[in-house]
Amino acid sequence: MTGAVAGVHLTSLLLTQFRSHEAVRFSLDGRPVALWGPNGAGKTSVLEAVSLLSPGRGLRRASAEEMARKPVATSWKLHATLHTPEAPREIETWSENGAARQVRIDSKSVSQTALGEVLRVLWLIPAMDRLWIEGADGRRRFLDRVTLSFTPSHAEASLTYEKAMRERNRLLKDGVRDAFWYAALETQMAETGAAIHANRCAALARILSAQEGAETAFPVADLALVHSEVEMPDTAEAFRAALNDNRARDLAAGRTLIGPHRTDMQGIYTAKGLSAADCSTGEQKALLLSLILANARALAADIGSPPLLLLDEVAAHLDATRRAALYDEICALGAQAIMTGTGSELFSELGTRAQGFEITESAGISSAEEKAIQ
Repeated sequence: MTGAVAGVHLTSLLLTQFRSHEAVRFSLDGRPVALWGPNGAGKTSVLEAVSLLSPGRGLRRASAEEMARKPVATSWKLHATLHTPEAPREIETWSENGAARQVRIDSKSVSQTALGEVLRVLWLIPAMDRLWIEGADGRRRFLDRVTLSFTPSHAEASLTYEKAMRERNRLLKDGVRDAFWYAALETQMAETGAAIHANRCAALARILSAQEGAETAFPVADLALVHSEVEMPDTAEAFRAALNDNRARDLAAGRTLIGPHRTDMQGIYTAKGLSAADCSTGEQKALLLSLILANARALAADIGSPPLLLLDEVAAHLDATRRAALYDEICALGAQAIMTGTGSELFSELGTRAQGFEITESAGISSAEEKAIQ
């Protein structure tokens, strides 16, 4: 199963003063990419750099200051060239002296949200292996990354909602009761909150549809949105009314108790009828991979090109059979997946279907050497 060469894909990536990478360049051809090397060599930092080609704080959710190579640098820069069906695109993102990161696309300064229109990026990292058994915050972030992949404007709606909610919460904590001070904020929260909820529902529907009928070695997951105490209203008007009606209760709590920030995502292992939280570690990892693959299939159907996949320590908790099945699915999809592991043998089933790079570190500086996968 060889698959097609990826549609939109990275052709070059340059990291400068980023984490442990002083200056390292990758030349890529659209095939999946395997990065291997010892722990601490800088493999995950490469994935983090690529994740910054999408809106947000990247897969580690680190500050711009934390990404600079310590202790010698306070600034860093990433430069990427993309192949697209229309024409090559260039993306630059950087931070100077710990300031908020800046973005240029084809030499024009843009907001981070514009990145979502150029490249769709999905990732799975070891910290997400506990997604089903930890707090709802992580599941909301996962859900919003999925949603953002389908609807890039979801990022702007989320930022606007969070800002308005922070202002409303400040009024609530200060005990302000005059409805005048809440009106504009609640209208803004209602409009953006309803959009967030609709975007999330649409994204889950796309994932569920992409799972149906797919020939895959990974289990199907049934997903649903659940809400804390109060159901999320479906329309902006209904949400605005609910915020108004719930204000006395929110004042007592000192925070907003209703809205998309209180939503949780429930997962069920369909074949067993078992909550994802009650599945084995291996089953939980397989369910996550199933969702990532379904997300990628749905995007490929929607926009004509699979997303870029970032899979950190992807072989963990997967036996050899399921590992090979994962690689076959990635190649059949035509996705440029960048994967990490401690040794090249973890990618042996890929063979010449992927590019390989050994990542090493010496004296605090990481380097990359392209090598054949054994």
